[in-house]
Amino acid sequence: MVGTILLFVLLALVVVIVAMSVKIVPQQEVGVVERLGKFHKLIKPGLNVVIPVIDRVRKVLDLRIQQANVPPQTVITKDNVQVMIDTIIFYQVVNPEQATYGISDYVMGVRNISTATLRQVIGKMELDETLAGRERISAEIRVALDEATEKWGVRIERVEVLDIRPPEDIQEAMDKQMKAERSRRAIILEAEAAKQDMILRAEGQRQSAILKAEGDREARIREAEGLRQAQELEAAGRAEAIRLVAEAERQRIEQLKQAGLDENILSYKSFEALMEMAKGDANKVFIPSSALETLGSLGAMADVLKTKKGD
Repeated sequence: MVGTILLFVLLALVVVIVAMSVKIVPQQEVGVVERLGKFHKLIKPGLNVVIPVIDRVRKVLDLRIQQANVPPQTVITKDNVQVMIDTIIFYQVVNPEQATYGISDYVMGVRNISTATLRQVIGKMELDETLAGRERISAEIRVALDEATEKWGVRIERVEVLDIRPPEDIQEAMDKQMKAERSRRAIILEAEAAKQDMILRAEGQRQSAILKAEGDREARIREAEGLRQAQELEAAGRAEAIRLVAEAERQRIEQLKQAGLDENILSYKSFEALMEMAKGDANKVFIPSSALETLGSLGAMADVLKTKKGD
């Protein structure tokens, strides 16, 4: 009976020792093992065996990127305006041993340094610079944290300024200023649009006047060209008519010559032809001075011929 009890106690003791010896570490975590109170080793993700009582897992650290929300801080700007700033910090443990023994609580240390640095940075900036300087604020806080956390085995990945809230009266004044600025821009844009409209209208009228003048000029040119061509055709027609009449008269005189008539009769007939040609309004006949004597004799001949016809 006693032996059975001792056996069960021994088995229970073995189970407890095995349970204390086996340590399972999740993925992306690492355990810091101390042996007799002194750092011994780091146990990695998976199944690990330690010596009970002698070895102790001091802390299990998460190696993933973590975030620390810094409580909203009321800080004073260079121009004595109180603003509420809310920030968040992303960090990662890169050296578990330093993170365990370099500082008691690195998360609290990151928050405290962030708060102190934030007050220093904002104290050098005016309100307008603060509202527009999120990147500058984040960069300066990160630089200050990097210098401090390098000895803690912690790396600062990113610092973000979530919100910057000025006092309500300042916010109202800024809203009024923004509305006034928008109204001013709207008026300027409206005036610019009206000016552009007037410019476009004037340009359109100018182009219309130019096109109209061009059309009138082209119409006058074509009208003058048509008139000129009509006059040329009319003059050509008249010249052709005169040529045809002269040709017919020449042929008639040739026939008279062939009929055996003398020169005086032919001259008289030519004179009659010239008189017929000169009857038109637009026809002018120029007689050289040397032909006047001949014309005089032709007049006498005409009287003789008339007398003969009377007999």
